[in-house]
Amino acid sequence: QVQLVESGGGLVQAGDSLRLSCAASKRSPGSYTMAWFRQAPGKGRDFVATVTWNGGRTAYADFVKGRFAISRDNANDMVYLLMHSLQPEDTAIYSCAARPAGDMSTSYTSSSDYTYWGQGTQVTVSS
Repeated sequence: QVQLVESGGGLVQAGDSLRLSCAASKRSPGSYTMAWFRQAPGKGRDFVATVTWNGGRTAYADFVKGRFAISRDNANDMVYLLMHSLQPEDTAIYSCAARPAGDMSTSYTSSSDYTYWGQGTQVTVSS
């Protein structure tokens, strides 16, 4: 079982950068594929980025490529999402998710692929 707690959200201006953090508390041993999703007001939850259990492979949604970077620090059970050139359309609640890692695939881009979720952190980008 994994508990996830996100932090780092806030109100920024268009063009600014922000780093989100996700602290994982594992009650059972094992490795996890991690991901970030986001949900804008009135919309469904969208995949943002994923990273394999060892940090060796990453994948991104088309709309964030080149602007966002996902990374992880397994020694401290942390996952990060560094976001650059933020735009108003990036306004959403950003949530961290985890699934037990059985492979090195980065194809887990659906919310139904993930077992554990954090509460989310609000990111608001003003124009």
